Amino acid sequence: MYNITIIIPIYNSEKYLKDLLESIVHQTMDFRTIQVIMVDDFSKDNSTKIMDEYTQKYDNFMSIKLNKNHRIAGTSRNEGMKRAEGKYLMFADSDDFYPSNACEILFDEIEKKKADFITANYVNADFDGTVWENPIFDQEKYKDFKLSITDYTKSFFILNSSACNKIFRKTFVEENKVQFLEEVPAEDAYFTTSCFMKSNKVYYTNKIVYCYRQRNEGNRRKKSVSFNCSRDYFSRINKAYKAIYENFKNNGYIGFYRYTYAKNMSYMLYKFIDSSQLTYEQRIDILKEMRWFYELSSILKVPAAQISLRMVINKILEEDYDEAINYCKIIAEIRTQLPKEVRENMSRPDAKMYKELSEYDDEFRKEN
Repeated sequence: MYNITIIIPIYNSEKYLKDLLESIVHQTMDFRTIQVIMVDDFSKDNSTKIMDEYTQKYDNFMSIKLNKNHRIAGTSRNEGMKRAEGKYLMFADSDDFYPSNACEILFDEIEKKKADFITANYVNADFDGTVWENPIFDQEKYKDFKLSITDYTKSFFILNSSACNKIFRKTFVEENKVQFLEEVPAEDAYFTTSCFMKSNKVYYTNKIVYCYRQRNEGNRRKKSVSFNCSRDYFSRINKAYKAIYENFKNNGYIGFYRYTYAKNMSYMLYKFIDSSQLTYEQRIDILKEMRWFYELSSILKVPAAQISLRMVINKILEEDYDEAINYCKIIAEIRTQLPKEVRENMSRPDAKMYKELSEYDDEFRKEN
């Protein structure tokens, strides 16, 4: 049995895949104790040739080739977990890469803490692999600590949705039958939060274990399906958000979900506002489909991050979709005049917003 299995979903990744695989081969941890499972989602480029090259070269590499494109990584990750032989599971996106000591850090942490899973710090990198100076989480502000589902502030900020900066005990995942959502975005958010709700021992380490490549050098955003704001995208994300909400609700952790919702609500509204791919009729359909989601703003006592968004939501709830779309057009025009950093910060609730949420924490706390 291997110490770690790393599962990599792959789709048209020839440009960056070797960087990731080489970063695994050159880990400070004994490479022979790491199983690498590459799952190709019907790539059209030379990704499968690279996979075959590494599979032939290393006995601990495995290639799986799906017979059709599933568009989202959930299916590939689930297929990889079926064949995993490691004591622990890790996940990587095919265009990212690891620091040389990532596996050693995560393995030592989860062994020492006897944890269900460990979440860690990570850092962004430019499209050419240049690592940014500062990690995502301030290493002075956030020291190592144990996370709690009843901690709606510190744990919420640290538990990001990605599965890639984490290591999971395989038996814990199997015993709780945790899977990634398939055919929809936000599949890793569902997996990660499911694990959190089922866990007893989760720890954070502020050591950097992952390098997240920002492939769109123009605006420093990764090009992925999650930023493809088509009609189909909104249909899929709607299904994902319903599944995540129902999962929190069924497990009695709406208190924690409120903070997740606060971030997702603003994020989703701005994706809708900024999209240039949607027809008027499609916008109407999307608002009708997602009305349930914006109703949660009132039910959970989570206001939108900005007054302008609150006006849009009010019109959605009143089913005045024409006026809601008119508001969105005005906001979209204003946003085109703003610097990129300002636009991105608008979608993130600030400290004042989270303080407003905390005033109702007791009301939504899980009853034991």
